[in-house]
Amino acid sequence: MKAYTEMNKQELETELEALKLTYDEYQKMDLHLDMSRGKPCREQLDLSMGMMDALNSTVDLSCEDGTDCRNYGVIDGIEEAKVLIGDMMENNPDNIIIYGNSSLNVMYDTVSRAMTHGILGNTPWCKLDKVKFLCPSPGYDRHFSITEYFGIEMIPVPMNPDGPDMDMVEDLVSKDDAIKGIWCVPKYSNPQGYSYSQEVVYRFARLKPAAPDFRIFWDNAYGIHHLYDHDQAYIPEILAECKKAGNPDLVYKFASTSKITFPGSGIASLATSPNNMEDILKQLSHQTIGHDKVNQLRHVRFFGDISGMVDHMKKHADVIRPKFEAVLNIFEQNLGGLNIGEWTKPMGGYFISFESMDGCANEIVHRAKKAGVKMTEAGATWPYHKDPKDSNIRVAPTYPPIDDLKIAAELFTVCVRMVSLEKLLETAE
Repeated sequence: MKAYTEMNKQELETELEALKLTYDEYQKMDLHLDMSRGKPCREQLDLSMGMMDALNSTVDLSCEDGTDCRNYGVIDGIEEAKVLIGDMMENNPDNIIIYGNSSLNVMYDTVSRAMTHGILGNTPWCKLDKVKFLCPSPGYDRHFSITEYFGIEMIPVPMNPDGPDMDMVEDLVSKDDAIKGIWCVPKYSNPQGYSYSQEVVYRFARLKPAAPDFRIFWDNAYGIHHLYDHDQAYIPEILAECKKAGNPDLVYKFASTSKITFPGSGIASLATSPNNMEDILKQLSHQTIGHDKVNQLRHVRFFGDISGMVDHMKKHADVIRPKFEAVLNIFEQNLGGLNIGEWTKPMGGYFISFESMDGCANEIVHRAKKAGVKMTEAGATWPYHKDPKDSNIRVAPTYPPIDDLKIAAELFTVCVRMVSLEKLLETAE
């Protein structure tokens, strides 16, 4: 099909009228489809049902060191779970704390602790005139929600296919001691599915921040969430690189099993330096007597070791890979060559990032919703929900059944085409 940007006014109007008829047909279908959040589908959740049989009333709930998982204690997590999650995160078990079910909760808690009590003896952030965070954008909306909630000023940093704009990151953190952190999703990022290059990781490890309590919030949410057995992203391990660079305390590294087992009842973890560990555990001792060790043991008994977890993730990939491929094929068939949008083609993670023509994203999402397809709110991938170009839309293919997903993707492309045509007609002669 001819590119829309090359059509004259009459051709644009003719195309738009045809699409309006198609859109009307979708509206008559009374659809109720959801592509708004990166949730595992039922088939993915079913993969972990064996966890419910890993423990029962007849089995020994003691760890190898004799710890009774039914009782209080072991604030940093049972050793077996630390070994399993350490292998998943590529970190020494001694540098890991096992928490409850949500890594987002751990990130919130980490920011809250810095606000009220400071980091390693530095001034609590709440006592400072200004606290700022760097936010690679488009990025993860729930990260931005945390810093916005605490009144932290968020500074967008452009995201490239190999990671954040490191020239900008290095310049800002070296000059402004009010900048206390940066949000990062280093592998299969939310929403683009980008993975940081080796050079970007090395440059992060060698940052020279003006603030002694600056921390990289390294959310490795998709560390083993590959879609394919080939072309899997590899990034250097950030804590090891920081240690080599003489910056051992620079990073808080987060992960969880939320999209590996059950999102509502997985286990979360934080890996960091011994100094940071000591600082965190002092606070944690006032907050809890220990997290759910029975659930930690359940995960260990279910997987056995990291190879069991890797095999499990291949089953996840088999479920969701056809969904990603279906959406990408529909985008290519219906939008390819029209010059009205671009989209990422991730090799892992949970999202596809779509870039519309400037000024169109909000209206595209609105039209889709009117016809029965719920998308992530346009602008959500930017701090304060303010996308300067009004162009980014996060597409989440995992949750709907594939037949529903195909309908949703087809309708989405109709909305993209309609809104783009209307935009072009504003200036057409």
